[in-house]
Amino acid sequence: AMLRLRLLTWDVKDTLLRLRQPVGESYAAAARAHGLRLRPEALSQAFWEVYGAQSRRLPNYGQGRGLSSRQWWGDVVKQAFRLSGVHEDGVLTLMAENLYRDFCSARNWEVLPGAAETLRQCCQRGFCMGVVSNFDNRLENILSQCNLRHHFKFVLTSEDTGFAKPDGRIFEKALRLGGVPPEQAAHIGDDYTQDYRAARAVGMHSFLLRAAGQGEEPEVPPEHILPTLGHLLALIEK
Repeated sequence: AMLRLRLLTWDVKDTLLRLRQPVGESYAAAARAHGLRLRPEALSQAFWEVYGAQSRRLPNYGQGRGLSSRQWWGDVVKQAFRLSGVHEDGVLTLMAENLYRDFCSARNWEVLPGAAETLRQCCQRGFCMGVVSNFDNRLENILSQCNLRHHFKFVLTSEDTGFAKPDGRIFEKALRLGGVPPEQAAHIGDDYTQDYRAARAVGMHSFLLRAAGQGEEPEVPPEHILPTLGHLLALIEK
C-alpha cells in the first residue's frame, strides 16, 4: 500500500551535503596561509581524536555549559593544531576563526549527487519538508549557500533545539512544526542509530541511505534501504 506521508525530514551531513575534501586538507591549507607546512593526514588524525574527546566531554557543542558552538569549535581547532606542533596563540586564534568561517560556506561543502533533484521532486509532489540534523547554528547559512534552503519549511539543529539525535525530542519537535502525526512522516538519513532507528522509535517511517556493500544492519528491511537518493520516491509511492 502507498505510504500516506505528508512530512519528510532530512539529515544533512553525508545525506544531502558532504565535505569537499578531508578535514586535514582544509586545516593544512589554513596553516599554509600562515607559512606553516603540516601534513594533512596528521591533521585529520589529530582533528578526529580531538573532536571525539570534545564531543564526549561537552556533547552537542557544550549545550548547557555556557559555551557557544563557535567557542566549542575554536577549542577543537586549536587543540588539533597544538597536537600537530603549533603553539603560537595568535596564529591558533586566527586559524580557528578562518576555519569557522570557511566551514560556514559552499567553499567546504558540496551537494551530494541526486540530492537537489530529489528534493525538487519531493517539493513538486507536495511533501512538507524539514531538516533534523546534529549540527551547529551555521547550518541554515550552509544550506542557503548550497542552494538547498528553499526546499525546507524548517531547519532543526541539535544546537538550536538543545537535543541531539538519537534523542526523540528533536523528532517530536519536527512533527509539531510539520503539523503531522508520526505515521504520516518519514526521516531520511545515513546513520542507522541516529537516523533510522531514532526516527522509528518515535513512530515515524524511516529510510536509510546506504551505498551497496556498506555495513549490513540485519534489522533494516530492504525496502527501507536507499542505495541512492534517487530511489526514494519509488519507495514512497509504491
